[in-house]
Amino acid sequence: MRVEQISVFIENQAGRLAEVTQCLADGNISIRALSLADTQDFGILRLIVDDVNHAKVVLGDNNFTVGITEVLAVEVPDRPGGLAAILKIIDSGALNVEYMYAFVDKNRDNNAIIIFRFEDIEAAALCLQQHNVRIVPGAELYAL
Repeated sequence: MRVEQISVFIENQAGRLAEVTQCLADGNISIRALSLADTQDFGILRLIVDDVNHAKVVLGDNNFTVGITEVLAVEVPDRPGGLAAILKIIDSGALNVEYMYAFVDKNRDNNAIIIFRFEDIEAAALCLQQHNVRIVPGAELYAL
């Protein structure tokens, strides 16, 4: 049910993002979703890839600092109010969202997928399931 997400800490310099993506390409690793957040000196690139363990090895071998974090992938109707409905459920459970990012896959019956990092992932999964929200399993997400 949980999804493993790669976090790569990269210097905020021209070309560093290209180096990360080239390492993944050279390792024949496909990116399924990503988010890049920056600070003044460093950025955190968060990736969902098709092979987490191989990506960690490839990036580590190329001297990138890599971490693996568990997140939840939630299927949300891709229509006005779809995200609002999910966030209302999250709010009703008093759950804290640390960050989130999303993508749309038109092959998913007009649904988007939102990647959530929760302060309490167990409580979040339980709350969402109690409200019949579909949590996308990692294997399904990696295989997109």
